[in-house]
Amino acid sequence: MQNFTAIFERAEEGGFVCWVEEMPEAVSQGETFEEAKTNLLDALKLVIETHRDEAENAIRGREVIRKEIPLSAL
Repeated sequence: MQNFTAIFERAEEGGFVCWVEEMPEAVSQGETFEEAKTNLLDALKLVIETHRDEAENAIRGREVIRKEIPLSAL
């Protein structure tokens, strides 16, 4: 199965900053590694939801075939 790559970097002021390599707009931070990881997953979900909403708006009123594909198919 295909996965996303999360990058975690210690922040100078403490804690971690993090982002998803394949979706650089998914960025977050946290005081601990676990908090940063949880926050990053939330950020990634929001980015995906935003992209989905934008895509739905772009095809609204058009005749399209919509099919979900698993990441493992890539």
